Amino acid sequence: MTRLIAKRQGMDLIIHLDHEPSLDHLETVNGQTNQVWVDLTFADPRKARPRQRRLFFALLNDISEHFIVPQEFLKELFYTQYEFYTAGKSISLSDATTSSVSDANQLLDLVVDFVFEWHVPLRKGYKLIPKNEEYYQYECCRHRVCAICGKAHADIHHWDAVGTETRVLVDHREHRFMALCRKHHAEFHQIGEQAFINKYYVQPIKLDEVTLIELGVMTRQQMDKIDNRGG
Repeated sequence: MTRLIAKRQGMDLIIHLDHEPSLDHLETVNGQTNQVWVDLTFADPRKARPRQRRLFFALLNDISEHFIVPQEFLKELFYTQYEFYTAGKSISLSDATTSSVSDANQLLDLVVDFVFEWHVPLRKGYKLIPKNEEYYQYECCRHRVCAICGKAHADIHHWDAVGTETRVLVDHREHRFMALCRKHHAEFHQIGEQAFINKYYVQPIKLDEVTLIELGVMTRQQMDKIDNRGG
């Protein structure tokens, strides 16, 4: 992954490449060379923050205690995974690091993904995870873990009221969700949306089609029916 500076002109972003891309490769992946698809992410170039370092090592501590492996081994494991993920880009969270906030967030996403995939119980790391982070909320929904307390087997809470749409086919792709245990689900309805946000500093997210299907919120047949009902 290469980071470049883009110049904004109205609704356009202009990027100057360091070298000519392979036309053969562009032809292979795009079927043409005049117009190409790119993945766009707005990077935070500021130096990685101390809180990111604290969260990283708190998560490593929880993983280390769960699997009884040295923290240093885990650090090198995730650093290597990051290098593989970013096509060879190195990272460091030391005080003298040149890695950015965006770099550190990518590394943390890899660690958080590992924690959820392997059901690692969080003790120190959980308190430091910023619960308004979209990736954290996504992992909570995908694994049905309460975004507030970390309890398993959480409900997928429909944040946006469905209302009169219950009488027709509801397109949940346009709605927001959050994984909540029964206790926090009930609290949401007791104190209301804004009070809940103010208390826990959380924000709901929209889910992609694959995740909605995996969670049983929608089926592909329902999506196709919605997409075709206007035709």
